[in-house]
Amino acid sequence: MEAHSRQAAVERISTRVIESIADARGVDPTDLDVPLYWEIDLEALDRLCASDTDGLVVTFTYDGTTVTVRGDGRIEVGSAVYEA
Repeated sequence: MEAHSRQAAVERISTRVIESIADARGVDPTDLDVPLYWEIDLEALDRLCASDTDGLVVTFTYDGTTVTVRGDGRIEVGSAVYEA
């Protein structure tokens, strides 16, 4: 059961967003100055993106940087694009 929980955590779009932001900034995810949950409701983001809607686009600002999450799995952090 524990392995399934870890896998579910890795598949969460919010986790991928955190990793993408950290990568775009050249830091470890644990070194981000502002927790992502200060900027957006992580559970709501995960629920929205779990709907398999390719046309979905969620855009928000994280610590001064525009972040866009698309239903096809792409994450854009500023000008950097991370594929699913």
